[in-house]
Amino acid sequence: MRRKGDLPQKVCACCGRPFAWRKKWEKVWDEVRYCSDRCRGEARRSGKAGGPPPR
Repeated sequence: MRRKGDLPQKVCACCGRPFAWRKKWEKVWDEVRYCSDRCRGEARRSGKAGGPPPR
């Protein structure tokens, strides 16, 4: 069993906070850029972080 401190971390492209690896991101960890749905939505609304354009 790994400790939470031993898990890989990234910095959120929207809020700049660090966030840790999650089991549900196991297969797409390289593509994960935001710490939450809220940050992903904010980035799309404001056009921040060079994400895909809003629909």
